[in-house]
Amino acid sequence: MSEELEQILLQLTQPDNAAIQQATAQLKQACKDPAVIPALCAVISSSQNPLIRQTATVTLRLKVKKHWKKINPNDRERFHTVQHALSQLCAVMVKHETPDRWPALLQLLNQATKSTNPHDRQVGLLLLNKVIESNPESFQPHYFQLLQLLSTVLHDHNNPIALYYCILTLTEITAFIGTEEMKQMRSIIPDLIVALKHLIKANEQQATEAMEVFIELMEIEVSVIVPHVAGIVHFCLEVASDTTLSDSLRVKALSCITFLIKLRSKSVLKLKLLTPILKALFPILTAAPPLGEHDPEDEEDGDSDDNATDNANPKHCAAQVIDTMALHMPPEKLFHHLTPLTQACLSSEDPYQKKGGLMCLAVLAEGCADHIRTNMLSSVLQTVCRSLSDSSQVVRSAALFALGQFSEHLQPEVSKYCSELMPLLLGYLSSLNEAKVGHVTRAFYALENFMENLGADIEPYLPTLMETMLSALGNTNKLKIKELAVSAIGAIANAAKESLVPYFPPIIESLKGFLIATTEEMRSLQTQSLDTLSVLARTIGKDVFSPLAAECIQLGMNLTDNIDDPDLRRCTYSLYSSVATICPESLTPHLTAITTVMLLALKSTEGITAHLEEDKNFVLLDDNDDDDTDKGAEHLLEDEPETDILESAGFSVENAYMDEKEDACDALGEIAFSTGVAFQPFLESSFQQVYEMRDFPHEDVRRAALGAMGQFYCFKKNNFFLFFFFLRHVVMGVLESMNSVVKSCKEEVFKNPSYLREICSVIREVLTKKTPCQAISSVHCLKCCVFQAEFDAMLQEFAGEGIPLLASSVPADQFAPFLNDLLPLIMSKTKSSCTVADRSFSIGTIGEILQALVNAPGGRGLAGRLSNRLLPVLVAGVKDSDAEVRNNSVFGLGCLAEASSRDYPTMLSVFSNLLAKESDQRVIDNLCAALCRMIMSNIDAVPLKQVVPALVKHLPLKEDMEENKTVFKCLVMLYKHSPDMVQCKLLTPKTQSMLVALIRQFAQNHSADFQAAVGSLPAEQQAKLCAAVSAS
Repeated sequence: MSEELEQILLQLTQPDNAAIQQATAQLKQACKDPAVIPALCAVISSSQNPLIRQTATVTLRLKVKKHWKKINPNDRERFHTVQHALSQLCAVMVKHETPDRWPALLQLLNQATKSTNPHDRQVGLLLLNKVIESNPESFQPHYFQLLQLLSTVLHDHNNPIALYYCILTLTEITAFIGTEEMKQMRSIIPDLIVALKHLIKANEQQATEAMEVFIELMEIEVSVIVPHVAGIVHFCLEVASDTTLSDSLRVKALSCITFLIKLRSKSVLKLKLLTPILKALFPILTAAPPLGEHDPEDEEDGDSDDNATDNANPKHCAAQVIDTMALHMPPEKLFHHLTPLTQACLSSEDPYQKKGGLMCLAVLAEGCADHIRTNMLSSVLQTVCRSLSDSSQVVRSAALFALGQFSEHLQPEVSKYCSELMPLLLGYLSSLNEAKVGHVTRAFYALENFMENLGADIEPYLPTLMETMLSALGNTNKLKIKELAVSAIGAIANAAKESLVPYFPPIIESLKGFLIATTEEMRSLQTQSLDTLSVLARTIGKDVFSPLAAECIQLGMNLTDNIDDPDLRRCTYSLYSSVATICPESLTPHLTAITTVMLLALKSTEGITAHLEEDKNFVLLDDNDDDDTDKGAEHLLEDEPETDILESAGFSVENAYMDEKEDACDALGEIAFSTGVAFQPFLESSFQQVYEMRDFPHEDVRRAALGAMGQFYCFKKNNFFLFFFFLRHVVMGVLESMNSVVKSCKEEVFKNPSYLREICSVIREVLTKKTPCQAISSVHCLKCCVFQAEFDAMLQEFAGEGIPLLASSVPADQFAPFLNDLLPLIMSKTKSSCTVADRSFSIGTIGEILQALVNAPGGRGLAGRLSNRLLPVLVAGVKDSDAEVRNNSVFGLGCLAEASSRDYPTMLSVFSNLLAKESDQRVIDNLCAALCRMIMSNIDAVPLKQVVPALVKHLPLKEDMEENKTVFKCLVMLYKHSPDMVQCKLLTPKTQSMLVALIRQFAQNHSADFQAAVGSLPAEQQAKLCAAVSAS
């Protein structure tokens, strides 16, 4: 049969479609004969044609993969004689036959890898790599000898192919080495670096793949590389800095450094590697592109996709390294080394030097937000604003990106510069040439990020903003600019809310034209229009938007029925959930159709691609043409699932489909919460499908699933407890959902007593940094002083927010043991040696706990028992150099006074001293509120003749308007208790005339409300008020 089979395979290699089709049919028929397996082995071993041997090998591998259990044992044995041509086949077989049961394989590997013939060594190492990649655990008993062999191969510098497969094999076994092999692996690292240098000279593509070994070691066995951190860093910097090498290789080297900083930032600092890393990064970051070319993000046609180029662009990766430093290193240490380099760039005349400096400032904004806000916000904003008038568009574009990053990450302080930045941005936008779409995009990015957080401060700029946006929608022919304008309107709506009502009709008129478009070129604009429509539904006001609610739901359903696009479907889900928040009854008739589409999106595998090692267009053994006609007992007894595709190389999921799943989870949770009982028939199916998403590979989908489950719980109030997953974003999402559940359901949550203990245990795990996601950055610094990256602090703040919620939801006696356990963890962060962020967070949390205890059953007694421990901490906080820490300390003292009614003399002395020298208005406002809390809690313990004049002197409140409620409540109480004192201090002739003018103005502008209020007063007071208002 082998000769006949060889002829068929030869026909397959001919450039003749008819011949190939005929041979394919013949081969399918031949493969039904059990004798095909030994015949294929014979062809592989004896054919002189390499193409025939290769085709026979692939055919045999596919046949074995599908039918191993049906193969005759004698035929199995024949495979063991096949050598280098069967490496892939051996990889499949080793899943079924362990090395110990296949001694011939070990003998073959030993002979080939130690052969004096370089080609034999290459083949032996290829085979070794494939079988270990297939089943690494089965080789664990041989790892010691294997590492000895690989260590020897690393010195075979003249055989780059052998080096390549050697390093790939090291990568595969890394996850499985034990303590005995650890020392051996550690000793290999220097030789590994030298081997990679030789491989780079021979084959850069293979070297790029081989460098993955460093990331694997860092991720799985970081202790192996600890003694060699400096060597690895210097090697990676050498590769990254060599402009003669390929971009992909340089990017891989920078990725290794990024990964190292994530895991071993303290080692990088301790070994004084920060300076050499930065000195190597800046020439990459500031490099000019080849003459006549531009960086991708500076292309004027706007067609470049920044995200698509990031992974292959050393300049972007250099910025990412600095971004990672900002997230994982103490800002003070980072800026000490970084500032001179950045300043040198910004003062240069070279536009790409300036661009590099601005890009550096931009990527620092997220990780070092607190440091920049506190120490240098004004100066960096001045730098960026100056750069917006630079003669080079490259510099201006980088400045716009930096401003957008500042607007996103440095809130709320950056919004205080509204009066300077908004006119600058509006003027800049009006001067742009719309043909330069890429640059216009950056300008919109900066403007949108800045104005989205302005709130009421945006109102003076609304006429100009809306004139600009509506003009862009009506006059430009460029769809991209229309899309940018539609997105900007959404940002404006988030800030302006009801103030946007006068512009609502023309906005809706423009959006309608985009929403009913049917052409593919309009799809992106259509999708953005749906997003903006969702924002308007949430912000413009129920009375204004409700008339459109039913039309919006029908629009979304029509779009999903007629257009198969995951981005568009995702936006309709958001539209449904937005409408549900203001007009849930409009969704009720359509819940069946809407939930069906979203649940199908969660179940769908569309957009998921399996990555295989070979081209799977090889269809000679198509599933539909099996010889498995016997579906009886043998078929039923096969207990191994067909998992080869899953194991071969993994999956990728297109971003659009991941985003659709994320938004479907978010929307289902919000719709369930908003529509209430109408959602009951869909709750079980929705919960089950969302629950399946809890283990989805992408963290944003997991976060959304957990958030939706929290909303399902709030809706149904059934037993449910959320735990945490590995990554910080997901843990934050879980904690946020858990806090939301407790806040909404309060004591309902704790009908099961174990939940209080479990929730407190989760909070404790986060505060002590023992969750898996925190262990990544803390396990290696036990011998070092702990420097907390600002990103990690956010996680602890989410946990801290849960403690006051528990205090307000559980009787104090029940909560006291848990609070006594958690309180020391909070108090440990109040020390002067801690960061400003830690001190502010911890003292603020203490204040919120005390505030929650005021109204909790038995809470005042618990606060009194805690007073001796908390008072010194809060008093020390009042003396802090940071205004926010002082503010939180004053708030905490006021809450302590309200909850315990103790230690008044001490508190009054502290407040008196502070009031004499405090300049921060928010602190003064909170001090006034604290005095009011003291008065309301125990008026007899307060010397009113001294305190009330001091209080009134600093009224009205200037910044913290939320405390007006506390102040007015106190003044009402004082008036009832001592009316003469209040009238004397508050109602001077000047203030009396101001109050009369205010009331008169109110009566004119809101006459109906005024008359209703007057009618509720006693007759005598009605007469006095009307006389005062009518007097001229």
